[in-house]
Amino acid sequence: MFTGIIEEKGEVIAVRPDGDSARLSVRGKVVTSDAGHGDSIAVNGVCLTVVDVEDDVFTVDVIKESLDRSSLGALSEGSAVNLERAVRADQRLGGHIVQGHVDGTAVLLSRDPGENWDNLRFSLPATLSRYVAEKGSIAIDGISLTVTTVDDESFGVSLIPTTLEVTTMGERQVGDVVNIEVDVIAKYVERLVTGQ
Repeated sequence: MFTGIIEEKGEVIAVRPDGDSARLSVRGKVVTSDAGHGDSIAVNGVCLTVVDVEDDVFTVDVIKESLDRSSLGALSEGSAVNLERAVRADQRLGGHIVQGHVDGTAVLLSRDPGENWDNLRFSLPATLSRYVAEKGSIAIDGISLTVTTVDDESFGVSLIPTTLEVTTMGERQVGDVVNIEVDVIAKYVERLVTGQ
């Protein structure tokens, strides 16, 4: 489990396709400080398992399912990524419950810079719109954010200067594809209510 509070921006240093999967090597000084084989690290919101650590670089395998549901397949050498280690039981849950199980992707539709924040609007896949609520939580590229506006086809978030500085959201441009994970509690409530 993750909190959606990004620990650092990392850099992809290698992408090695392997049939219908891929192996990524990512530089991240903070997340590798105590990482070992088998640990979970979220890369742009996708929970991945560490298979190797050397100095400040960790390597993960990305299976077809993750490549199909996320934007990880578009990463290349030099890409900036958001990184977060799995939360320990003795840590504060500063964001919201983020599983690292990406539900799909969205496209940045608009960016409206403010004096002290930016308002961003993203497309909303029809299959996920019922799980997104104004003032509810959503994870975008692993970042825990509050939904400020929502309609059937899009949703908005407002980003404070810290988020713009310490995550990849400060660099995102209109047309960029991002990973989204809706609030898991909404999915469980729906399943309990509908029995499906």
